[in-house]
Amino acid sequence: MPRSLLLSLFLLSQLLGFSQQNDSLTEPLIPSDKIALLKNINFTFDMRLGFQGYKYRGGDSYYNGIQFLNGFTALGISGKLHERINFTFRNRFNKNSDVQTLDRLGSNIELAFIDIKASPKLDLRLGKMNPFYGGYEYEFSPLYVLEYNDIYSNALAFVTGAGITYQAFKNHKFGLQVLNSRTMHYDDLYGDIVAENIQEPDWPVAVVGNWRGSFFDGKFQTIYSLSHSNEVKNRGTTFFTLGHKYQNQNLSLMYDFHYSYEQVDTKGVMTSILDNETVAEDVLYIENWLRAEYRFSPKFEGLLTLMTSSAYDEVKTDNNHIRRSYGIIPTLYYSPFKDIDIRFFLAYLGRYYDYSDYALENLKVSNYNRNELRIGFIAPLLLL
Repeated sequence: MPRSLLLSLFLLSQLLGFSQQNDSLTEPLIPSDKIALLKNINFTFDMRLGFQGYKYRGGDSYYNGIQFLNGFTALGISGKLHERINFTFRNRFNKNSDVQTLDRLGSNIELAFIDIKASPKLDLRLGKMNPFYGGYEYEFSPLYVLEYNDIYSNALAFVTGAGITYQAFKNHKFGLQVLNSRTMHYDDLYGDIVAENIQEPDWPVAVVGNWRGSFFDGKFQTIYSLSHSNEVKNRGTTFFTLGHKYQNQNLSLMYDFHYSYEQVDTKGVMTSILDNETVAEDVLYIENWLRAEYRFSPKFEGLLTLMTSSAYDEVKTDNNHIRRSYGIIPTLYYSPFKDIDIRFFLAYLGRYYDYSDYALENLKVSNYNRNELRIGFIAPLLLL
């Protein structure tokens, strides 16, 4: 068990169990008049564990294997400190804990922010948070997503900055954020793999705006966003996404469209394909994502996720289509308990990667596919 998890559980046990039975103390560790504060604090321990069988095939090569996989393990603390101030913290244990050179936090610290209610309609958020990107794929916690599409698989999902949300009307909310566009300085992120005309900006900044809409008594909802980030000096990424959701009784349908034009490749997909020891430039990613959920009974739920992603190079000059990926993820959930949310799942993950004729002729690539079968459980556990 990771040292940080042991320490967190130890501190929690002390908060709950330490009393005057310890003769070295004349007063409890937490005064009795402060115990009520714990009613506003939530401790969560989230797990996703799976048994994975996989087969990858590409060109003349192919390999397979079987293994247990810790897909998600995190400890979270959130609560209400004041009638107008809340905080959220999440430490994910299966991520790199090295302190990042720009925001001075480890990548394993995904969330660390406070939320201030400035007025009944206006909220202010400060700290390390998720950007207000649109779409419903991004709305799901990584706990519940077996695999994201290409953009969100490679996007920086948690960064430091400030944001506001404004409930302009009953069914319409607007958000605006100013964030660091990355967690590391450019040289630390890319090392020697840089382009000659790339320079570090004074402030690698991202500005994100979004709109949440609700229609027909909440049956149809939208999350749209537009952002621009300055990755390097005078060059950046423009990203917009359109998310739609239909909800009716036991059925939910979600569809997202994503468009990311990047003067310097921030997702790394095109850079890895070109493999010429420089960062790819002037690239474009276009994606579609669809998810259907249907609850058959209180214990059984079925999911189906479909997705495509297209990657283009040298968009302004040649607009070369390089690769299109496809994904299909049918999943069955079984929830045997009424009083605790533990879900067992059976899922198939199919990913297929097809390169264009241009890429096959000019780059050292070949089409390939991944097929996986996973059996496991998802447990968002509320400890306190």
